[in-house]
Amino acid sequence: MYFSPVHYEEPLFRPPAEAYSAIVQATIGCSWNQCAFCEMYTSKKFRARPMDEVLADISKLALHYGGSAKKVFLADGNAFVLSASKLTQILEHVQKEFGRLQRVSCYASPRDILAKTDQELVQLRELGLKLLYVGIESGDEELLQLINKGETYQTTLDGISRAHNAGIDTSIMILNGLGGRLYARQHAIHSARIINALNPKFLSTLTLSMPYGEEHFQEKFKGDYQQQSVVEIMQELRVFIEHLEVENVIYRSNHVSNNLILSGTLSRDKEDLLQQIDVAIAATPADLMPVQSGAL
Repeated sequence: MYFSPVHYEEPLFRPPAEAYSAIVQATIGCSWNQCAFCEMYTSKKFRARPMDEVLADISKLALHYGGSAKKVFLADGNAFVLSASKLTQILEHVQKEFGRLQRVSCYASPRDILAKTDQELVQLRELGLKLLYVGIESGDEELLQLINKGETYQTTLDGISRAHNAGIDTSIMILNGLGGRLYARQHAIHSARIINALNPKFLSTLTLSMPYGEEHFQEKFKGDYQQQSVVEIMQELRVFIEHLEVENVIYRSNHVSNNLILSGTLSRDKEDLLQQIDVAIAATPADLMPVQSGAL
């Protein structure tokens, strides 16, 4: 049985790359929590945890790890929604208790970044916040509205660009299959367009999951959703990667939701990734439909 020195309010999510990080639950749930595709935090009402509890958890975790932790991840859904002053208190205490770390990271939305001044972003970076995970899902303006993302192409571009200008790296997530058959091509092309404009340090693709079924998702999706086959989802992914023109972007498609595991550095490994997708498409029955599971 796994022992944790602190109590977490479940469910608790973290990116695959934070598997060995000390996780500090600074907030509960997601401050937006209205995206059509996402069921991760629907069981929670968003709130910021009392600062004394957060600081106490940091001290307990630091004692538990005894200097072995290299990274700290601030949960829940978008801990970066906290004010710069609150994040400063947390980061200063992390520095005090953990000492030298590779990085501190958390989930963020573009609006969370835009709510902070350039100076505040720089100060947070200087305190060790080096990476923001941003699930932009799509670069397509129409699809962002249909899924009720609460962001536009421009707010996404502006927010992430400001983080980059402050020296904060980003790991951007695109959700494959998000718009279904009707929106597949525009989703892929416009998502590649915004990634090309941002050139993030990390890029990952996940695949739409419908844990409560297609009918439940369709009720929340503000358009005509037509589910894709596995082959069609991979074809959409191929269009996305084909249109990417970036440099030294570390790409991963290793989430549990994905039908095909891919990894590489773009654009260096672009042709190899496209070839792997082509092989997978050729080997997959055309009528195979996705197995719906997970809690995206």
